Amino acid sequence: MRKAVLVTGASSGVGLALCKRLLEEDHELHLCLACRNRSKAEVVRAALLASRPLAEVSIVQVDVSDLQSVFRASRELKQRFQRLDYVYLNAGIMPNPQLNIKALFSGLFSRKVIHMFSTAEGLLTQEDKITADGLQEVFETNVFGHFILIQELAPLLCHSDSPSQLIWTSSRNARKSNFCLEDIQHSRGQEPYSSSKYAVDLLSVAVNRNFNSRGLYSSVVCPGTMVTNMTCGILPPFVWTLLMPIIWLLRFFANAFTLTPYNGTEALMDLDEDTAEKFYQSLLELEKHVRATIQKRNHQS
Repeated sequence: MRKAVLVTGASSGVGLALCKRLLEEDHELHLCLACRNRSKAEVVRAALLASRPLAEVSIVQVDVSDLQSVFRASRELKQRFQRLDYVYLNAGIMPNPQLNIKALFSGLFSRKVIHMFSTAEGLLTQEDKITADGLQEVFETNVFGHFILIQELAPLLCHSDSPSQLIWTSSRNARKSNFCLEDIQHSRGQEPYSSSKYAVDLLSVAVNRNFNSRGLYSSVVCPGTMVTNMTCGILPPFVWTLLMPIIWLLRFFANAFTLTPYNGTEALMDLDEDTAEKFYQSLLELEKHVRATIQKRNHQS
């Protein structure tokens, strides 16, 4: 039987590179592309099948920043599949990233210069906004939409006789200092991306504590620092060109610079299990509230 693999955010960047590599390793996979834009997904599907004709590549349209879309996609996936062997929770956003010039220049002349460039700690701020679901966009896209997805897909993932794997795309930019249990959506901060990625790391730990006994295992990976459609807008293209030799040089001192999505490396992170469990319970409470709100809205309509 073909292994079934689901990849969110599969139409570009790390997600697209991941799909190519997965099919290189096993060209008989059933690979399901979970993408927001169906037309882009169709183009990617055609290209993947052209290079790997023995593979089975399908598409499910899902926008993880829209819970109604997540629920629809979950129902569709449960109709199509009896199980999912691997789910790569990769879709994410970093909206309107702004470079902190003052922090950049002060960091250039400190002993933390390599750490600063490899993690972007303190360098980037973003402008977040509220979604139609009443949640912070970065939190919903990077964390909560995926949380709801795995909750809905539990019947396809929990098989004690043959475990399934969740693999989250995290980041070295994930900082505990930017995450707060009293503000899990990071509505009062300026680094929602960092907060959301630390939340992803916590959630992975919590999933293991709550689902390992049911045959579901979770891990986080950091693909490294690279130029993708998410990061290229931080600086003008000519600046990236000028910086590339420096980034190549920094590779001798830090293994975080992978340059391209295809060469992304994986690194597991150590996390606080107690905080992870509390965060998981917070998400469950938020899930109850969101579901009740949706049911009320649907009843009124």
